[in-house]
Formats: sequence, C-alpha cells, structure tokens
Amino acid sequence: MVRKLAVVCLIFCVLSIVPENLYSARIKELADLQGVRANQLIGYGLVAGLNDTGDSDDNGFTSQTLANMLERLQITTERDEIEMENVAAVMVTADLPSFSKPGDTVDVTVSSLGDAESLSGGTLIQTPLSGPSGNVYAVAQGPVLVGGFSMGGQAAQVQQNHPTVGRIPGGAIVEREVNFSLPSTGQLSYRLGEQDFTTVSRIIKALNARFGQDTATARDSGGFQVRIPEEFAQNTIQFIAEVEQVEVRPGATARVVVNERTGTIVMGGQVQVDEVAVAHGNLKLQIQERPQVSQPAPFSMGRTVTVPRTQIGVKEEEAQMVVLQQGVDVSDLAAGLNTIGATPRDMISILQALKKAGALHAELVIM
Repeated sequence: MVRKLAVVCLIFCVLSIVPENLYSARIKELADLQGVRANQLIGYGLVAGLNDTGDSDDNGFTSQTLANMLERLQITTERDEIEMENVAAVMVTADLPSFSKPGDTVDVTVSSLGDAESLSGGTLIQTPLSGPSGNVYAVAQGPVLVGGFSMGGQAAQVQQNHPTVGRIPGGAIVEREVNFSLPSTGQLSYRLGEQDFTTVSRIIKALNARFGQDTATARDSGGFQVRIPEEFAQNTIQFIAEVEQVEVRPGATARVVVNERTGTIVMGGQVQVDEVAVAHGNLKLQIQERPQVSQPAPFSMGRTVTVPRTQIGVKEEEAQMVVLQQGVDVSDLAAGLNTIGATPRDMISILQALKKAGALHAELVIM
C-alpha cells in the first residue's frame, strides 16, 4: 500500500511540473461546427428465420404486420392461421451521418418489441427508416448479429448479454441525403461541447492570432463565430481543417464525479480543499445462523426437530482522524483519505460531507 501510494504521489508531482502548453487541446475536440451532425432514423419491421424464439401468438401487432406484408406480396392468408414462433416485431434505429449520399451504407440497431426470446439467426426484412419529418432516408435489411444467447428447458435457463438486441453493420442503404452545404463566404458557427467562458475567450484569442484580428467573435459561453477570410473564399474545407487544428488550453472546471452504484470516483486536477479534519471509523456487524438438530431418544414418541441458533457479533473500529491543510490538491486529498484506510464507498460519503461542510471547492456530480 505504501509503495502504491508513493507511485501515485510521484505521478502527481511529475504532472505538476509539466508545462501548461502540453495540456492544450485542438478546437476539433472542443467545439463542433453547427449543422454538421448526425440525424436519427427509426423504422418498424420484422425479423424472420428465428428458431422458435420469436413472438408468441398473444402479440396481435406482430401477426397483423406479417399479414399486411404478405398481402403486399400478393399472398392471401387468414390471420388466425399465422404462427409467430419464427417471426419477431422489431424497432430499427440508425444514425445518418452528415454529408451522407445515396448509396452509402450505415449501421443499424435492431431491438425486439414483443416477447421474443432471441433474435439470433434472424434476418431483418426490408424496413424503411424515416426521420422526424416522416421522409424516408434509408432502407435496412440483412442478417442480425446478436452478441448473446438464451437457452434452457423447463427447469433452468441460461442467458448471456441481451439476445433481443442486435446490429447489422452496413445494414441500411441511404436513399436520400439531408440538404446541407457549407458556405463559401460569411461566417461559420461553432458550439462548445462544454460551456465555459474561459475556453471561449482563449479560442477567440488563438483564432485571431492565427488568422487575423476580428476573425473570431464570441456569442456566449457555449459558442463562437468565425469569419471566412478572403484567401479561403473558394476553399472552405481547408479553412475548417486549419481552424480545427488550432490548439487551445481549455479552462478546466473543478469537478468530482461520483458513481454510487459502482463506487467509482473521478476528481479533476483543479479540485481544492480548505483546512478540515476528517474522522473515519467502521462498524462491523456479523450475524451467523447455526441451526442445531434435536434428536429424540430411541423408541420414544418424540420427533426430530431443528432448533435455530443465532450468533451476533458487533465490532466498532476506532475512528481515525486526518487533517487536510488549506489549498491541498487531488494528490494530497487522495493520500489523506488512503491514510485513514477509506474505501471507495467511504470516500463517497466523505466527499459528500466535505461538500456539505463547504470545504470542497468543486462541483460534486452524483451519477
């Protein structure tokens, strides 16, 4: 434990003496060009070819969909005679990338809607995919790849992952493109992935130093505009590429992210703590059930019975206290909590208490 703590402290010491310009990031990682984004598509269809793992006859919408599809193929059938063991109703979703052209392919996700046990081995029947406007932008079809399985009998069942969700790589063909074109003159609008006034200010300063004064202007904490210079009037793509390569040191936000379900704690480098004393102690409660069997004497009329016996033990460890000086950083905070033997679960409670006491100068995010 001491050796691991020493290695952690050494890493933080090395990071503290690294020049600030090594922490810079490209604008490509910090901001996105407005209008250049993916579009969500959705469709409803059927997966056929299942091995008795499809929807049951209780799902009326599945049998109705299958009957309608057969009628479009000029096959007349009675809906009461349709058996659904090999067919499942599914929702098909996909993301249409920006600048996609007719003939391009995109990946699709297939999710069961009814009570199908598995989509393994099934084939998605031709399914139109539409956007929020109702226009069809792609058509999906193909074999479904499932990263799990489900099998069993009357008394037991084994399942791994989610066999009712699968993917079709390149399973949708784009039939219509989303109308969007880059301007050759004027301004380009960017939105930051995380709003921050400091980051926007540094981006404006860096762009103006690279392309000339008044090239970039800030709109708010989450966005900025860039004027296309005259020398790039006929080459907007090259200008956008050069803008994306400009490096900026983002304004780091002091933040502590806590996941109580998994016990994961992530602390940013800007986290600071005021002088505070932390006491830590554990209460261990152990309960054991040791039933004893009472056996009657031979040839007696008594019965064999089980008498419950419960043992309860309580042990409370002595509380340990550590004093954190004012202005300590992440490495000091981690070292102090490790000194008192705090587990990740204990650290979560301690961090919440520090925030409540006003000693933790950082945003505490509970997931």
